[in-house]
Amino acid sequence: MPLPEWLVMLLRDIEQSGSANAIRLVPHVYPILECIHILGIALLVGSAIAVDLRLMGVWGRRLRVTELSNVLLPLAHLGFGLVSVSGALLFTAVARSVGESAAAPWKFSLIGVAALNIVVFHFGIYRRISHWDGSAKPPIQARLAGAISAVCWICVLVAGRYLAYV
Repeated sequence: MPLPEWLVMLLRDIEQSGSANAIRLVPHVYPILECIHILGIALLVGSAIAVDLRLMGVWGRRLRVTELSNVLLPLAHLGFGLVSVSGALLFTAVARSVGESAAAPWKFSLIGVAALNIVVFHFGIYRRISHWDGSAKPPIQARLAGAISAVCWICVLVAGRYLAYV
């Protein structure tokens, strides 16, 4: 389905901005941003999936959820910052092709679902973590939150790769 004309024009304007032109035309800028993006992905998704596996009761059963989270979530937050900034800058350079990609709605929707899952988790079962923190098998709500998170982040990676191809 083709994009609305106003969106095509907005994407064109973004892509023709001075910063977008610099990212595309200045040697090494685009590949350096890609490297920063990949580093951010590794920190964000690697840390998140490790916590998710613990929440699911699949890995790290001897560790308290709070101990693991206290160590890994700052790395995930750093990764999110790197991914957000580098991703936004990379997007400006190729806004039209990303906007027209069939994978873009999937990627951004899945990021939204992952974010909503985090909010629901923290305002839900996490409020009672003192009751299950050291349990090898967390409550079903925690296991479900971990599974949703892991699936979302893996699918975000797949959709991100597909941005270049569909």
